[in-house]
Amino acid sequence: MTDESVEAFRLRAREFIRANLKPLPRDESYSPLRNTRTTDEEELASVKRDREIQRMLFDAKLAGICFPTEYGGAGLTPAHQRAFNEEIAGYEYPSRFQAPTLSPCAGVLLDFGTEEQKQQHIPAILKGEELWMQFLSEPSGGSDVAGALTSAVREGDEWVLNGEKVWTTGAWFSDWGLCLARTNWDVPKHRGLTVFIFPIHQQGVTVSRIEMINGSQDFCQEFLDDLRVPDSDRIGEVDGGWTVGVRWMFHERMLMNSPLVTVPVGVGNRGALTSSIVDVAREVGRIDDPDAHDIIGEARTLELVKEKLQARIGEGMATGKMSDQAAAIGRLFGGTTGVRLYTLAFDLAGSTGVAWSDADGLARYCGEDFLMRQTGAIGGGTLEMARNVISERVLAMPREQALDRDVPFRDVPRGGAART
Repeated sequence: MTDESVEAFRLRAREFIRANLKPLPRDESYSPLRNTRTTDEEELASVKRDREIQRMLFDAKLAGICFPTEYGGAGLTPAHQRAFNEEIAGYEYPSRFQAPTLSPCAGVLLDFGTEEQKQQHIPAILKGEELWMQFLSEPSGGSDVAGALTSAVREGDEWVLNGEKVWTTGAWFSDWGLCLARTNWDVPKHRGLTVFIFPIHQQGVTVSRIEMINGSQDFCQEFLDDLRVPDSDRIGEVDGGWTVGVRWMFHERMLMNSPLVTVPVGVGNRGALTSSIVDVAREVGRIDDPDAHDIIGEARTLELVKEKLQARIGEGMATGKMSDQAAAIGRLFGGTTGVRLYTLAFDLAGSTGVAWSDADGLARYCGEDFLMRQTGAIGGGTLEMARNVISERVLAMPREQALDRDVPFRDVPRGGAART
């Protein structure tokens, strides 16, 4: 069906969605930043439902809309994915499969995986059989991804991994990990990295859950202790992990505008979109307040600019008029806008944003969202990193000075004992 028109696809998707998926209440959207699940059992039930929906979409040829047909995808265009995003708005969808399973993980597999790896994992992902996580951030590294201390030492046809990863959303209920590790300490940091994949729940991997300020425990920290990974589960070349990593981070920055994922229209900022802000104004009795109208107007303006900017960046990269690094522009504006939208919603909620009950509708989320607002400027690469990418790789400004650029990583000063 690779020649199916966008309109025919839209009608087919609409018919399937209306017949098979449940409408969602306006305030029902998955986010690890909100403690909306009261028990692990309820969370696991939601994960199970996501797997079921993903399989239903696969069977209806509505999964992996822009993935190649040889790996189980539909082989269609970004325009088809946009039509699907519009049609599924307001209905349940497999949210946990979008990030990071489909992007960046499946995107990295498509770009750098062997044919055997693609055939094994892409269809399984599209069928809902495999949930993936990215093992990227480390406790000691912050946004310096290339400063990874997790080590991988080769022993015959296997690699032995030791180290720690952190801020892995949902690792406790997921299946596979995409992991960046250090394989060479005698070259500058960017040249000694390699990417591996492995099942999460096995000997050598310990997953520890982190409790956030709002009680959510979806974020995790992982400890790798003599984890043995076959060389057949290596992604890309040995010591070539930075090449993989650059594309990996491209997929991460492109997430909300990626043709690989489903992002229903109206979901982007989880509770801070204009429609939600209007509901907050109504719930707290400010729908006729001129000051509230100013807040709603600013929110809508930011939303429109973000939509148009993402469309322009996507078209520019697709036509070759912009480099792939231009994705950082969307990341910067999206992160900045998200912080501002949560702030606007909190201002609108007033006292309800400070003290709330379950009866306060969407307004009950405004306080927690405000407290957690900066996570959108940190997770997925900080906004400072996005600014660096824009200045150096998009605008071709002089590179930021780095004293460790040509220094073997073993000799770079850092806190704690060096791993060898």
